[in-house]
Amino acid sequence: MMYLGLILFMLMFVLMAPQTRAFLVAAAAGAGAWIEGWAPFSYILLMILVVAPFVAIHLVRSWPVRVDEENPMAKYRKENPAAEDD
Repeated sequence: MMYLGLILFMLMFVLMAPQTRAFLVAAAAGAGAWIEGWAPFSYILLMILVVAPFVAIHLVRSWPVRVDEENPMAKYRKENPAAEDD
């Protein structure tokens, strides 16, 4: 979020250039024509691209927590060695 203002400021100057605007309009028109031309397959591809991040978020949130095994030497560290000298 820190660089959002800087990015928007730079993007404003990039979009002011006529060549950039012409390129972006041509790219959007080409993408629209491709989506229309490959209608059933392009919609499936777009659906996969939109749904994939949500599936990844669900997998990360529902993944089981890793339980580390207890150190076998931990029980020896807890004992007080001075108590055995009595």
